[in-house]
Amino acid sequence: MQNWFFLSVFLVSFVACQPRTNEKPFIAIEGIDSAIRPGDNFYNYVNLKWYDTAQIPPSQSGVGAYRFMNYQQRLRLQGILDSVSKSNPPAGSLEQKLGDFFAAGMDTNTIEQRGFEPLKTGLSRINAITSTADMLSFIVEQTKLSNPSLIDFQVSPDQENSSMNMGHIYQTGIGMPDRDYYFKTDSATVAIQQAYKKYLSDLFNLTGSDSALAQKNAALVYNIQKQLATSHKTNIELRNIKDNFHKVALGNLNKQQPNIGWKTFFQNLNATMDSLDVAQPGYYDKLNTLLKSIPLEDWKIYLKANYISNYADYLSKPFVNSSFEYNKALTGQAMQKTRGETMSSVVDAYLGQALGQLYTKLYFPESAKTRMLELVNNLQKAFSNRVDSLDWMSDSTKQKAKEKLFAITKKIGYPDKWREYKNVTVVRNKYFENVVSAAANNFQYNLAKLGKPVDKTEWFTTPSTVTAYNNPYANEIVFPAGILQPPYFDNNADDALNYGGIGMVIGHEMTHTFDDQGAQFDKDGNVKSWWTPQDYEKFKAKTQQVIDLYSQFTVLDSIHVKGALTVGENTADLSGIAVAYDAFKMTKQGQDTTKIGGFTPDQRFFFSIARIWRVKMKDEYLRYWVNNDPHSPPIWRVNGPLMNIPAFYSAFNVQPGQKMYLEEDKRIRIW
Repeated sequence: MQNWFFLSVFLVSFVACQPRTNEKPFIAIEGIDSAIRPGDNFYNYVNLKWYDTAQIPPSQSGVGAYRFMNYQQRLRLQGILDSVSKSNPPAGSLEQKLGDFFAAGMDTNTIEQRGFEPLKTGLSRINAITSTADMLSFIVEQTKLSNPSLIDFQVSPDQENSSMNMGHIYQTGIGMPDRDYYFKTDSATVAIQQAYKKYLSDLFNLTGSDSALAQKNAALVYNIQKQLATSHKTNIELRNIKDNFHKVALGNLNKQQPNIGWKTFFQNLNATMDSLDVAQPGYYDKLNTLLKSIPLEDWKIYLKANYISNYADYLSKPFVNSSFEYNKALTGQAMQKTRGETMSSVVDAYLGQALGQLYTKLYFPESAKTRMLELVNNLQKAFSNRVDSLDWMSDSTKQKAKEKLFAITKKIGYPDKWREYKNVTVVRNKYFENVVSAAANNFQYNLAKLGKPVDKTEWFTTPSTVTAYNNPYANEIVFPAGILQPPYFDNNADDALNYGGIGMVIGHEMTHTFDDQGAQFDKDGNVKSWWTPQDYEKFKAKTQQVIDLYSQFTVLDSIHVKGALTVGENTADLSGIAVAYDAFKMTKQGQDTTKIGGFTPDQRFFFSIARIWRVKMKDEYLRYWVNNDPHSPPIWRVNGPLMNIPAFYSAFNVQPGQKMYLEEDKRIRIW
């Protein structure tokens, strides 16, 4: 999960970094719409007044909390980068690399003068391809630059032995977000298809093709991608853990797909292994066939499109504009982001842990880490108590569940061991080359893990990002410094607000350890059953209830939430709130009834739940969200779970006949 807020940067940072005191200031819950009954639409009861007045910045696709809070984070990072870019740090220091990378990207005059000159060597390389073997050699070269085209090779844990890293290859080869975009015929999707075809045509036009040839090439590329898309699994099918892991001996893979030349491919990649995971074999079977049936000259045009598109955002304004117009069709974002905001995102993406060191020094007090660990531990106890009280699970499975629960690793704020970037070359007037160097370093950083023990200290997000995640392969939950700020976490706030805010997030990530996917991993991160067969069948029946309930919910009048796509996140929301509430009831305030601002502690807890999903987004982005995101839209991250929480009914006297009311036997409780 991620987020954005719209208070000033300085106000947010000031509030987040104040030391906690025993005398907590009164923090009002603003925007309550008393004309709406809480039991009819609690999300609107808390958020509608804000929603009706909130303005989405033209350069954004949404505003408010959650992932849209990263807008303000990028402004913070921009301030840091602007400062170091104007200093004179020692050559090779992280400050030098950060400052010069940022300055190079801000030097738009040089970038405009270069046009697409940085691409000419690569385009000439494609023109010189004379055989399928040479084409695959080019694909290897680009893979080493973190630019996969037809083959997506990655290194990550072996799901059968999570302490060791292995090679994996995944379906790839398409340019739109998901295979279904190539086959849907509704007007909204057709508009995106047309925008994407125009984008492809623009890329060819901008690199020297006339309009007629550019359109012809775009159609050819689109057709190849559509053929590849027929072999892709849907985003719902990709949720099946076991069906997306197939360990194959490299020798057998060469026999199964001889046209790809796997042995040579991995030799040229310097990836030494005897076996690997072919996550989606159907895609590579299809690719093996198409490598023979599609002419080499057509493949060269396809590779050009992929190559130009990969670098479009790092080139001159016409390329950036073309990329933006396609993105606009997908997300509804009206205007491009400022150059400074864009560059803070790019630097964070490529040198994120270097930038994170500067960010956490400024914005993350150690007192927040201490308070956060206290919250996590309290929720862990509450989760254990809930496991003990389950009426559908046997004692033997409960014991295994608690062993897994207390084996969770908790990462808060920032890594204990920072990543180095000594092999990244950064030159102040070479933006494109800086990106290429950083991308190549990222590939080598990951390739070095192949066949090696997993580093359990590694982080997979940057400290400044407003997000949190659960990594089932390491049985860990991670809360970067970026999310430890209002409205999620406030060191000065009463427990009701913090347990309803960051407590819900903690409970959510903890529950992912036991959602439809996480439940298939044991306490060590291996895909291995720890359930009795009977208990697991009961668990699957309960997750089906979640799928069925959320599939009824709609957005934009008629678009249904994809219950099967969002089941893991919905389970985590539902149980995360329940666990956070139980942990809150362990606190002094949770056991009290003293009102603050006219509201009981329980009411303030639930207000906080609604407030952390206070989001307004463009319709286009909401449609994109429903099609691609495993999280439900914000309104259903509030109303959906609360319909199943008995304490919510009590706090707001929810009665039969109100829209959120469910009969007791219809309410879902998993954990």
